[in-house]
Amino acid sequence: MKVLYFDCFAGAAGDMILGALLDAGLPFEELRRALGSLAVEGWDVSVDRVIRTGVTATKFRVHERVHAHHQDPKTSRPQDHGHNHDGHGHHSLSEICAAIERSALSVNGKARAIQMFKRLAEAESAIHGISIDQIHLHEVGALDSIIDIVGAVFAIEWFNADRIVVSPINVGSGMVRTEHGVFPVPAPATLLLLKNAPVYSSGIQSELLTPTGALILAEFASAFGPLPPMTINRVGYGAGDRELKETPNVVRLLVGEAADGKTQDPRPRTEMRVAVLECEIDDMNPQIFGVLMEKLYAAGALEVFYSAVQMKKNRPGTLMTIVAKPDQREAMTDIVFRESTTIGIRHQELSRECLDREMVTVTTSLGAVRFKVARRDGRVLNAQPEFEDLAKLSAERGIPIKDVQALAHKAWLDRK
Repeated sequence: MKVLYFDCFAGAAGDMILGALLDAGLPFEELRRALGSLAVEGWDVSVDRVIRTGVTATKFRVHERVHAHHQDPKTSRPQDHGHNHDGHGHHSLSEICAAIERSALSVNGKARAIQMFKRLAEAESAIHGISIDQIHLHEVGALDSIIDIVGAVFAIEWFNADRIVVSPINVGSGMVRTEHGVFPVPAPATLLLLKNAPVYSSGIQSELLTPTGALILAEFASAFGPLPPMTINRVGYGAGDRELKETPNVVRLLVGEAADGKTQDPRPRTEMRVAVLECEIDDMNPQIFGVLMEKLYAAGALEVFYSAVQMKKNRPGTLMTIVAKPDQREAMTDIVFRESTTIGIRHQELSRECLDREMVTVTTSLGAVRFKVARRDGRVLNAQPEFEDLAKLSAERGIPIKDVQALAHKAWLDRK
């Protein structure tokens, strides 16, 4: 079972999390291409190596391009492209959602990213006492926060971890200045996003945990707690902007596999318990099924699929099946009752055995392609290229996707 462990002894911010993921193996050019697909102009990203209180780390940076107004050759008047390059421009929630829908994120990734922005909007709405439609997304609407959140969704999908554990989070102390005034650390929105997460303060007079960092950690954490038993394969350090005297201002990411031991579940590490939920529906607009599936995946469902069935009174219907972690059953049930027309759901808990999985990037004559590699007892049993990578190369090169797939398989077989 592949495990990611985020060690947040100096808090966390979106750029720190991305820096740690890059330092632990995420290819920068793949991240850059994914972010470029947002089609939001006026920015660029870079990475460099920095030292934070004696620790070398990767610093992920978002740069807003500052351009003079371009002249319209027909009128000789400046053209205003509607982008604010003073570092303080914000995007509305609808603009952010539209950009995500245009992006190259997976279907699940798009749904998850949109859900995260809506969650942050709801937090700010609750804090400031106004509706979501009226809320001005000071934190999430900033360009660097958009890049950080969408980048984190892509990056964590790329690692394809079975379990993500987050340490208790050092939130800092003191006061922080926001566009609404001066607030105590942690800021109100940060606290709301961290419900049920363990936090503490080491006494450092600074805001160590940002709302963006809190949102990412809370969204992806399978659990919070101390370092679980694991075999460590890679370690990544992501740097923050400031130099702290007391401790390195970094997030540490440990990547590895769950270790066998007495504290582990006695079942084989490839086996896990899952909740399976089912219901039949014969009275719902078929268009709603797609939206329902996206919401379930965004909430953490492992699998969602539909099957055609024949119901009582000889009516055609749809059997919906959801596979989720046992502790997610209640959340899945709530979504189905809220978003569909069913009035009843069956559920049971089953054992599921899975092959060990990892993502391996293979270089082909057309470009890089990620392969999902499945093993059992260390032996490779299956290796399949990611279809989204094949489709992207097919569109870029004008080559049939079946030919791109054949080239990718050849590159996998020919690799050293």
